[in-house]
Amino acid sequence: MADTHAQVGGTLRLLGAGGDPFGTHRALEPEGSLPQPAQRLSNDFTRIYAGELLLAVDTLNVDAASFRQMEEEGARAGENPEVAVSRLVRQTVESRGKQHNPVTGSGGMLLGRVLQAHPGRPDAAQLTPGTRIATLVSLSLTPLRVDRILAIRTPSAQLDIEGEAVLFATGAYARMPDDMPDRLALAVLDVAGAAPQVARLVKPGASVCIFGAGGKSGILCAAEARRTGGKTSRVIGIESHAPFANDLRALGICDDVLSLDARDPAAVRSAVLAANNGREVDLSFSCVNVTDAEMSAILVTRDRGIAYFFAMSTSFTKAALGAEGVGKDVDLMIGNGFAHGHAEHSLRMMREMPAIRALFEKRYG
Repeated sequence: MADTHAQVGGTLRLLGAGGDPFGTHRALEPEGSLPQPAQRLSNDFTRIYAGELLLAVDTLNVDAASFRQMEEEGARAGENPEVAVSRLVRQTVESRGKQHNPVTGSGGMLLGRVLQAHPGRPDAAQLTPGTRIATLVSLSLTPLRVDRILAIRTPSAQLDIEGEAVLFATGAYARMPDDMPDRLALAVLDVAGAAPQVARLVKPGASVCIFGAGGKSGILCAAEARRTGGKTSRVIGIESHAPFANDLRALGICDDVLSLDARDPAAVRSAVLAANNGREVDLSFSCVNVTDAEMSAILVTRDRGIAYFFAMSTSFTKAALGAEGVGKDVDLMIGNGFAHGHAEHSLRMMREMPAIRALFEKRYG
């Protein structure tokens, strides 16, 4: 079938023949692979293919582990953090066609405006030019071109840019809400999958330990654990960054907030057992943005309990072999950033929990 043209919102692009809903047609290396594990994607947007949604990108929300790694790499080179992040994002996108951090393997998500929807998309009629959406799939699988970096906001790990991206037919997205600032909504949507997973797992009376409980996903997890578990549950937060720990205490959603380094599993285990009446917890949720924190989550969790790893800094090899090595019969769960209805679930938390919204607006909005 020959290429055709489409004029949408002043943007003229070719409509290419073919296109896979999972995006394999964009994989250049290795050819035909799924876009997330691919080493390189095509970010040539002179053509769009069946199922694709072309976006003008306004903001990249880089995941915390990736942003921290880039800052640390820059610090070792004597660079200003913003200069380092800008350089490394450009370098990654130019070499890989996507923001897929080669060290952490993670990405983030983006805020953009619809430029053109391929007419073959079932939702094409609803995606009119200018519609503002946040993608709910990782930048590690999203074809992306960065033309210019306009600003970097370190506290929220966000970069304002000029560029374009494509969302595949299977890629989830959320329309931006009109009752909260963009930066706040983007920060929440970046970790939207966390709280719904907690709601599925926490039961009344459960004991729960959350690592990185003072960060974005950690706060939402702690709040959901308290709400779902009720007054009979016990929620313990681990947070090493003193200002975040103080913020978490002020929220009052945790029974205990322990200022500990999650990379010290023996000390963490001792403190958590003391806070939980000598018992290991039923569930642990790891939301840290550092490496080598796997064993703390495992050591505090009872046999047949669940250790759930949201953190993209997690080594699942370390978790699996580490649990085996210490004889812990713990269910290890990989954090899934997607859950049906997760965007609305987390945005609704902002509407229903004014103290948490105020804190998020102060930090990220």
